[in-house]
Amino acid sequence: MSESQNLIDKLLQLKPELTKDVIDQKIAEKKEKIGSGYLTDEGAVFLIASDYNVKLEETSKTEISLKDLYAGAKEISLETRVLNFSPTKQFSRKDGSTFDLRTMTVYDSGSTASVKLWDEKANLPGIENLKPGDLIKIIKAYVKSDLDGSPTINIGSGSNIQAVETESQIPMIDKITKDISELQEGQKDLAISGLIDGIISGMKFTNSRGQPGTALRMRLKGKDGSAMRVVLWGKDESLIPNMISQSANVKLLGVRVKSGNQGLEIHGNEATIVEIEGGKEAEPIIARILSIVTTEDGKNMIIATDNQKNIYNINDFSNSTSICVEGDVIECMPSKVYGNSVTLDENSFVRKLDNDETIPSLSKIRTKISDVKVDQTYCIESIVLKVPERKEIQTKSGESISLSEMFVEDDTGQIWVKGWRNQAKLIDKCELGEIISITGLNAKANNFGEGRIELFLTAHSKIIKKN
Repeated sequence: MSESQNLIDKLLQLKPELTKDVIDQKIAEKKEKIGSGYLTDEGAVFLIASDYNVKLEETSKTEISLKDLYAGAKEISLETRVLNFSPTKQFSRKDGSTFDLRTMTVYDSGSTASVKLWDEKANLPGIENLKPGDLIKIIKAYVKSDLDGSPTINIGSGSNIQAVETESQIPMIDKITKDISELQEGQKDLAISGLIDGIISGMKFTNSRGQPGTALRMRLKGKDGSAMRVVLWGKDESLIPNMISQSANVKLLGVRVKSGNQGLEIHGNEATIVEIEGGKEAEPIIARILSIVTTEDGKNMIIATDNQKNIYNINDFSNSTSICVEGDVIECMPSKVYGNSVTLDENSFVRKLDNDETIPSLSKIRTKISDVKVDQTYCIESIVLKVPERKEIQTKSGESISLSEMFVEDDTGQIWVKGWRNQAKLIDKCELGEIISITGLNAKANNFGEGRIELFLTAHSKIIKKN
């Protein structure tokens, strides 16, 4: 007999005016109200008993699984594995006193759960040594509902966590890791893997409470070639290697999938574990400068290519390339290389080299429009077929953003070229019938599912009029 049936029998003994049908109906009502994914039959019976001022004995099971968790459970013990964990944070109570809190995500063979470690338990001896995939035993914890209604394990003064060295049926991290191509909206507490697709960039912002925040942004590509935008809130560039090759392997532990402005996105937080294949030291790059754009503050934004026709976006924060002109072959020691994004700062050096014919010039690096593929960077030469058009696009937040677009062709095909914000101004200067050379275009699929590819200008892009 199941534990929930045992509890129903006890409740019928204590409240004989009830019937099993009535209790079954109330169980269904409780689960519908709270959510069947957050409440088991056993937990619902405890809540029903409380409605009738009846106290049932706690379940006799001392060891349960994550799927059996319910709000109100006390002194539970279970064996599980670590997915990720956050650093300890200190918070203030209304009376001015403070408390420490650390959060952890754990998983077993079929479920995940959030764990909160309070006060001195946030800094248990040895907890800093735990790694993703480690087997642990949670002892005498209690369960409460989180803000989203899901049951959360709480580790208080009478609870404990112990590392376990025994064999377990709970799979290791690699067994539960999903490829980008397998993800679906609404999934959470995921371990995912993919390949770097483009650049990694940091972001600073101020949240709704006026507090400063940081985030990391990147794109990851799956085994089927599909790509997805990634935002890791609370992370910054200090935790990633200085040298990340194009198409480097990435693993993220503890993320969720949600719908964004351009399709599904992966979101993480400060507890997310980030593993990026790369090295601590950047390596020198020898490349030919294809174009140089100088920003209003004097920073050079360079498109360059190496002898393998890899295209780089170089961000010069140190004025190291002031001696260079378009067409020069240079050797640079960057401070950071994230995929095709190269950063030069005060710790970098740049020197001009003799011309190297093995490194292609701009005319040899250009791509025909018919050969353009999604999620790649291109340089093209084409003629403007339609007068550029300017639009003002309203975002969900109410911001108005400029978008300019023009229709161009070469002898192999036609394509739309678009530019947002400052890049819109570059398109506005083009005229019908002009032959133009454009460097540093990103190819993206049309958002409306029409199956066509469009080219977008970036901060590094440059348009040169040929006639």
